[in-house]
Amino acid sequence: QVQLVEPGGGLVQPGGSLRLSCAASGRTFSTVVMGWVRQAPGKEREFVARISRNGGSTYYADSVKGRFTISRDNAKNTVYLQMNSLKPEDTAVYYCAAGNVITTIPSLYMYWGQGTQVTVSS
Repeated sequence: QVQLVEPGGGLVQPGGSLRLSCAASGRTFSTVVMGWVRQAPGKEREFVARISRNGGSTYYADSVKGRFTISRDNAKNTVYLQMNSLKPEDTAVYYCAAGNVITTIPSLYMYWGQGTQVTVSS
């Protein structure tokens, strides 16, 4: 079992930046693949980014590539999502997720955080 807690989120102006964090407990953090998934109102959950167990491999959705950066600190059991050049269309509830497979398919992640709201608006 992995428990995931996401503080943070909030309101930011277009073009601004925000960093999300997600703290894990339970299973050894370095044994799970981590990802970020978002869900906008009225839409399905959308893969955002994922990172391998040792942090050596990352992958991004085309919609965020070059603007978002996923990273992890296995000593702190924490994964991060640095979001720059934010756009109104980035507005969504952001979830961190953990699993056993390296995937871009949200339903294949086994463990989920509670989600945090990110709103990009002037």
